[in-house]
Amino acid sequence: MRYSALKILKEGLTGNKGWKPVWRELDPKQEYDVVIVGGGGHGLATAYYLAKEYGITNVAVLEKGWIGSGNVGRNTTIIRSNYLLEGNQPFYELSLKLWEGLEQDFNYNAMVSQRGILNLIHSDAQRDAFARRGNAMRLSGADAELLDTDGIQKMCPFLDFDNARFPIQGALWQPRGGTVRHDAVAWGYARGADSRGVDLIQNCEVTGFHIENGVCRGVETSRGAIKAKKVAVCVAGSSSRVMAQAGMRLPIESHVLQAFVSEGLKPVIPGVITFGAGHFYVSQSDKGGLVFGGDIDGYNTYAQRGNLPVVEDVCEGGMAIMPMIGRARLLRMWGGVMDMSMDGSPFIDKTHIDGLFFNGGWCYGGFKATPASGFCYAHLLARDEPHPTATAYRLDRFLSGAQIDEKGQGAQPNLH
Repeated sequence: MRYSALKILKEGLTGNKGWKPVWRELDPKQEYDVVIVGGGGHGLATAYYLAKEYGITNVAVLEKGWIGSGNVGRNTTIIRSNYLLEGNQPFYELSLKLWEGLEQDFNYNAMVSQRGILNLIHSDAQRDAFARRGNAMRLSGADAELLDTDGIQKMCPFLDFDNARFPIQGALWQPRGGTVRHDAVAWGYARGADSRGVDLIQNCEVTGFHIENGVCRGVETSRGAIKAKKVAVCVAGSSSRVMAQAGMRLPIESHVLQAFVSEGLKPVIPGVITFGAGHFYVSQSDKGGLVFGGDIDGYNTYAQRGNLPVVEDVCEGGMAIMPMIGRARLLRMWGGVMDMSMDGSPFIDKTHIDGLFFNGGWCYGGFKATPASGFCYAHLLARDEPHPTATAYRLDRFLSGAQIDEKGQGAQPNLH
């Protein structure tokens, strides 16, 4: 079924009795060409592009819970391509370009809203750093503008421009950045993959890998053994636990990242705003709630919940740049488990076990990378070679000294 304005009108006039389920409920088959472990955004996108771009449809996506129950539904919905380093910037620009055509591509309203992202500058050194970042963005074909204080005041007059401790001296502005409805992304990719013949298997936890003579032959699951020619893992914060079942130790730590939504307010924030003297980022949803977040909790955990000191720290960052939000009431909060790599950059690569592939280490960048991650992972699975924009995302880069330290703060996940 294709969605359209005409279809909505027809169903409205006939009692909405013609809608079909978005995807099928299936039992797993005994064997597939590709088994994708993880039914989040990256796993669903990989399955979608395998079917759409390469015609590989004998594919199963295994999700231990329900589709969209992980980080794809537990984030602050921001999309952007304002990265610095050569290993990252072209990849995230590819992702942003895919976001721009996503809804037409899979015929589903993902609420892509390119209202821009504003990275505030609070010091001369930060202005130099952001100017360098903006130049790197433009060299890769992305859009970037360096704004002065007057330009920011016209856009966001509600910010605290009189703050002596954190003076707002300018900003790096990417007009094409913005937000996307996160759960709609999961549903859209799931629907698109299912319509092309991919099997989406929910409540199917992978409990082990079937490895013979250095070759992965399939997986053991809570619903029985499944054979596969290739097994592709993309399970975000659970990466270390899942890959440990294959005897692998990853350069990844799992940390919880909290996000928050306030009560509904009248429209005030034009796009996405980030605080440059701390860690705070905020946008406003279509329902009026302020969606914001900040630092990870800083301790290793697999729990999808956070702690109160980080709540205080995040709210302090928001109050520092716009004290007006101090009277807004918090509606809800949640936590997602981040797979923090040792250099702040991800992996899309083969493993040393033939037939076993890994995608992970996305840190804060997982949601915005969803289209490009799936696109590049599908390319790797179909052609057995990395996509040109993902050649730096190797698992062995720490052995070879080819780290991509995007933040420039050392190999400490808590600093990313």
